[in-house]
Amino acid sequence: MIVNPSDVGLLISSTMTYSAPLILAGLGSIMSETSGVVNIGIEGQMTIGAFTCAAVAVLTANPWLGLLAGAAAGGFFGLLHALASITFKADQAVSGIAINLLAPGAAIYFCKAVFEGSTQTRPVALSDKLPLVLGTLFPPQSFFSYALKNYASVYGCILVAVLVWFLLFKTRLGLRIRAVGEHPRAAATLGIRVFALRYFCVITSGVLAALGGGVIPLSTVSYFFPSIISGQGFIAIAAVIFGKYKPKNTVLACLLFGFCKSLALTLGNPKYGLAASTHVLNMIPYVITLLALLFVGRSHAPAASGKIYDPAGN
Repeated sequence: MIVNPSDVGLLISSTMTYSAPLILAGLGSIMSETSGVVNIGIEGQMTIGAFTCAAVAVLTANPWLGLLAGAAAGGFFGLLHALASITFKADQAVSGIAINLLAPGAAIYFCKAVFEGSTQTRPVALSDKLPLVLGTLFPPQSFFSYALKNYASVYGCILVAVLVWFLLFKTRLGLRIRAVGEHPRAAATLGIRVFALRYFCVITSGVLAALGGGVIPLSTVSYFFPSIISGQGFIAIAAVIFGKYKPKNTVLACLLFGFCKSLALTLGNPKYGLAASTHVLNMIPYVITLLALLFVGRSHAPAASGKIYDPAGN
């Protein structure tokens, strides 16, 4: 059992660290879904974001430039998805699958081109990671020093969650986005620019997903490698479904999945003497994801989600 306060603090800290990428990616999925466009390319957008962020952070020794470049890369692939699914009316699921194939392929290609044939970037130096905050305000061995020893990405994702909630539910723009996701033809009769709003939401979705991938090399593993995302994009989408397409519920679902991953790693520590295989422990987050989807009950996506909108009525 975990009885040491510092161990509990570390469990809380690592839960937040592992939840941050899921929260950002989940919020990106919500933005796209709310406007009526399914984006299952979250996994690929997280991968290209992780590579771009790590590569730029290594080459410039500036993590903030890395995040900016990662966001731009995710926005580009969000634009590709928007072009295919909105302008050219391609099947949104097929377009998302294409993004999941194209973006990781591009990441590996450019990684080999920049880092002398290697599929891994050089490590991001600890001094070049997003600075630690809050935890340093408390005595070194206290519970709060461990629990709040997080990178800026953790606090940033909470701020983004509040902004997305405020945008969607407290602004006129958010009302229009939700109207477009529910009944685009009726929204168009009121003068709302359906295509423009959907482009905005899908590109924003790519940006947020890429930021979710980008914070990983800046807070956990320190470098990019091909399997760095390892299904986290799909877990984020599952969190959105589990959270019934609401930002607050999605954040809570992401925290649950982050806790499961953190708990699996904590229980794998030899000092706890747990006689379970590390492979079994690593399955915990994915098993919880499946169980959550199994018992979530009805989760209603926006009425027009996944449906092609043709202003000509064809």
